[in-house]
Amino acid sequence: MRNIKMTIEYDGGRYQGWQRLGDTDKTIQGKIENVLSQLTGTEVEIVGSGRTDAGTHAKGQVANFKTESEMELSAMQEVLIKNLPQDIIVKKLEEVPERFHSRYHASGKQYSYYVWNQTIPSAFERNYSFHYPEQLDMKKMGKAAGKLTGRHDFLGFSALKKSKKSTVRKLDKITIEKEGDMVHFTFIGEGFLYKMVRILTGTLLEIGTGTLELDAIDDVFESGVRSDAGMAVPSQGLFLDEVYYD
Repeated sequence: MRNIKMTIEYDGGRYQGWQRLGDTDKTIQGKIENVLSQLTGTEVEIVGSGRTDAGTHAKGQVANFKTESEMELSAMQEVLIKNLPQDIIVKKLEEVPERFHSRYHASGKQYSYYVWNQTIPSAFERNYSFHYPEQLDMKKMGKAAGKLTGRHDFLGFSALKKSKKSTVRKLDKITIEKEGDMVHFTFIGEGFLYKMVRILTGTLLEIGTGTLELDAIDDVFESGVRSDAGMAVPSQGLFLDEVYYD
């Protein structure tokens, strides 16, 4: 039995997220599994490094699947590219040890979020960024990013109502760069909770406009209450850039 690791790029704009759903064929996992099952002649289940929400994009999602197929990986990749929709691209296939698991063995992830920070919206950037015309204090957002990094309980910065599992995560780095009219947020950490990146971005934006004060971050960590944090920004500006493995 071969274990194949996939690196996948996709535009999530017209999909209901990564995870296969029983009531729709509009998922990334479902589309790839359908092509692989037809290709190998057996039902294939792929395991992703994690779920991405409806509308979220990926430049480096990772998944793996097991198969008895002896097809060359280059030929398999050609079939996948030819038969998948053009907004889902399998960038790389590689054979890995049988015990490799794309989710359990991931040591960290990098996400990007893009904000179009101009009074006038962009016709071209609208599907890949959030239009936020308010004036932003970049230095204040930088200080807020510093308070968010480290190991904390991020329950209040997530859309989880309750969790029996730990909501403590280590956020290694946040960078905020303005490139013309685009503000690029980068988040690197060992793992992220449901909607955590979108809520962290919304909180940073509201601190940047003065809607929230810097102390709000400490309040959220202390209370663990979602409503104490900022807004959850829309999904179209979010990209999963890379999944890290030791």
